[in-house]
Amino acid sequence: MNIEIKNPVVKNTDTIYVNVPGSKSITNRALLLAAAAKGESILHGCLTSEDSEYFLKCIKDLGFEVTEIPGDGLNIDVKVKGMGGIIPNKKAELYVGSAGTAARFLVAFLALSDGEYVVNSSEQMKKRPMEPLITALRNAGAEVICTEREGYFPLKITGCEKFGKIPDSFTVDIDKSSQFLSALLIALGAKKNPCRINVTGTHGLGYVAITTGMMKDFGVEVIKEGNSYILPLNRECNAKDYYIEPDMSAAAYFYAAGAILPCNVSVVGVNDSITQSDKQFIDLLCKMGCTTYYDDKGNICLKGAENGLKGGFDVDMSTYSDQALTLGAIAPFADNPITITGIGHIRLQECDRIKAIAENLTALGIRVEEYEDRVTIHPGTPKGAEIETFDDHRVAMSFALTGLKTRGVIIKEAQCCKKTFAGYFEVLEDFINKL
Repeated sequence: MNIEIKNPVVKNTDTIYVNVPGSKSITNRALLLAAAAKGESILHGCLTSEDSEYFLKCIKDLGFEVTEIPGDGLNIDVKVKGMGGIIPNKKAELYVGSAGTAARFLVAFLALSDGEYVVNSSEQMKKRPMEPLITALRNAGAEVICTEREGYFPLKITGCEKFGKIPDSFTVDIDKSSQFLSALLIALGAKKNPCRINVTGTHGLGYVAITTGMMKDFGVEVIKEGNSYILPLNRECNAKDYYIEPDMSAAAYFYAAGAILPCNVSVVGVNDSITQSDKQFIDLLCKMGCTTYYDDKGNICLKGAENGLKGGFDVDMSTYSDQALTLGAIAPFADNPITITGIGHIRLQECDRIKAIAENLTALGIRVEEYEDRVTIHPGTPKGAEIETFDDHRVAMSFALTGLKTRGVIIKEAQCCKKTFAGYFEVLEDFINKL
């Protein structure tokens, strides 16, 4: 399904409100924490997307009692009866699709159990790195067999509890993804023995902070000492009612749209309490000439850059790299070049995202300089083009923004958005109609 983006004329000077789904990162962490906890949790405002559906099905296939309560079409509530760190089904075959969080989190959870499991994935996920997590789990005593290519999915897993006790020390390299650390933290959080996770490599730790904050909400305190994370003796992960934040990655597209059109925009539920690191993107837009204000409910509202976007800077996006594509899509409208740094790892995500930025901007007639871990985008007037999405939801959603100010921008295979935001183009259409 290809979609041509409309070029709206802004007539509305009021604040335009947008609703987005619940956070993917928080939804998937909450699902696993609820399964690991003791008792029944109710998770309010869970994202409904391909990724979260795969995660939910995996939890059901492992024998957990799960009840889905329909919501507003973007979100649902989910009841999960946790078993205090025990997995009901000792044997199961799981499919994680292209969901990176499901893939990493569930593999750690299974490898620290007493069961035997087979975990398969999409072809896309088979290309994404797993080796650092696999190494950490093997060193812990789990048997992890890569049945096609070493270091990648699919996997056959026999949990380390089947061979003996869980060790009290782990080491994990997070150069390629902080999800490896989050996976170990959540999986170990449901156990009783004291444990230290030693971290090597460097990566933005914003999502790890989300993980440890959520673990604390579920009753598990994580102590950080230097490059180590310590889980104390006799901890207990307890069930609770938990409210999922709006997805800040999704919200950022609409704040970016407000910046370039320009108009006044707000995403319902995005306020100063948001824990997701992508919230930094709003500050970046302010650096580029936007301003923010608050409504009477505390929602963050953005006033677009009436005098045009400002460029002429380098920005390290290592801690909110999902928005590198978003910035790349709007950077041509700035008055000077912008260099995005700290993003080498995004070459290993759903697609090579640095390449996706460079190739699509070049197709749009924009000058781009591509490097291994950064990209420089020069100002210009984009021309119409077909956007190659590479089956990557964030490529599709980001370059739709360029199309708001460029005639003839067509997003190819736009249905890839279903991975995290199935209704994105419908919500974008509603936003355009309110302008």
